[in-house]
Amino acid sequence: MAETVDVIVVGAGIGGLTAAALLQERGFSTIVFEKNRFPGGSCSSFRKGGYTFDAGASVFYGFRDDDAKGTLNLHSRIFRKLGVEIETIADPVQIHYHLPAGFEVPAWFDRDRFLESLSRRFPHERTGIRKFYDELESVYAILNALPAGSLEDVMHLGIVGARHPLKTAALGVKTLFSMGKTARRYISDPELLHFIDLESYSWSVQDAISTPLVNAGICLADRHHGGINYPVGGSGAIPAALVKGFEKFGGSVRFGSEVAKVIVEKGAASGVRLSDGTEVRARAVVSNATAWDTFSKLVDDPRLRIPDERFIKAPSWFQVWLGVDGAIVPPGFHMHHIIVGDWSKYDQLGGTIYFSAPSVLDPSLAPPGKHALHLFVTAETWQWEQFDYRGAEYKAAKEAFARSLIARAESLLPGLREAVELTVTATPQSHVRYLNRRDGSYGPLLKPGQNILLKPQNRTPVKNLYAAGDSTFPGQGVIAVTYSGVSCASYIARQLGKPLDYL
Repeated sequence: MAETVDVIVVGAGIGGLTAAALLQERGFSTIVFEKNRFPGGSCSSFRKGGYTFDAGASVFYGFRDDDAKGTLNLHSRIFRKLGVEIETIADPVQIHYHLPAGFEVPAWFDRDRFLESLSRRFPHERTGIRKFYDELESVYAILNALPAGSLEDVMHLGIVGARHPLKTAALGVKTLFSMGKTARRYISDPELLHFIDLESYSWSVQDAISTPLVNAGICLADRHHGGINYPVGGSGAIPAALVKGFEKFGGSVRFGSEVAKVIVEKGAASGVRLSDGTEVRARAVVSNATAWDTFSKLVDDPRLRIPDERFIKAPSWFQVWLGVDGAIVPPGFHMHHIIVGDWSKYDQLGGTIYFSAPSVLDPSLAPPGKHALHLFVTAETWQWEQFDYRGAEYKAAKEAFARSLIARAESLLPGLREAVELTVTATPQSHVRYLNRRDGSYGPLLKPGQNILLKPQNRTPVKNLYAAGDSTFPGQGVIAVTYSGVSCASYIARQLGKPLDYL
């Protein structure tokens, strides 16, 4: 007979692991199947030549110990519930922006310091700057007061609405607005509006007009409350801690186990079939894959496939990890940077350079006297499809592109090319292979003007099949997919008869 559990989670990304850990802690037997030998997906770490590198994500919210500060502090609350500790280092700057015409501004944890630095650059917009960022603050204040749960859970909505009627109504109104249109009510300077577009693009890969005000309120206000905190040991410490908490309560992560199909019988998910033919049955199945991959690979029903026009497909990435002579990095250098040389190209493929130096916060990530650096830009699989990824031409093309990217980054660190001692690269094809994501995409994005509540929630058209991750509300980013995992676990737990306590 096939093995049977309460819940199966497909994929050990942060959303899936969060849902699994909370369900297992609540007493539901849960298994996570992961094709790779490591957890976390793009929020993971790898080692090379004595360095520890972040595979993707490195800007983390939700780790404030003081629950009165920081939107929900989901990571802290989850790890506290699981009885797992994770050490973090506070980052005084979310991102240091290096922009055309000598425009430089660090997004300081200290909100007044950040707003004052913007006001010095744009003294004629001082009042508008304050009013716009106060709008984001008002969204933060609402979200910080409301408990996390599923927007599809009628009981949850009733509880929240009864306890916080005015805040719930106000949040409903806020979902109607975009970040960009709100900014334009108060600000007119073109350069400052470019910066606000980039504030959005830095995490959503969309301009401010296309970004819901609610999402912006989470990311651009919480950085001044909960702040940005980096996990000691690299981003892989987060999924490792989730796995530890999950296993502590009896859960099982089956690494090296790829799910080939979700078994659907009489219109309902009843388990999964692995690539080796093994079947495991469950009362509920959670897909941590994208909506595209869930309904083109895991569920074999053409009627459920996601039309291409439903979402904007976010690009993928070309990434470069560098081990460098530590002398190249000056004292006081911030961890996260964004470099834009031309405003007309910031949202084009490769137009914006994302740059991080995590070893300035955590020296253990690099050998003594060295630093670990990470550079990446948007890219697409079609730019690399002419190459066989196993061939010499592919390797040469990657090395050439990496050299051009390193040369561009010398505007931030002069002499960087000569300081490089180790180079590791990845194309969008690498993201396809390792993450099982359509075109290696950062995920599905809403179209400009669409209400954020139109983002898919945790339920799917298939009974007992649920979703977590960046295809679901609220969207991209580690704290966002963590929320999706909490929401998914909350809904399933209520359906299976043992509701979760609010975090």
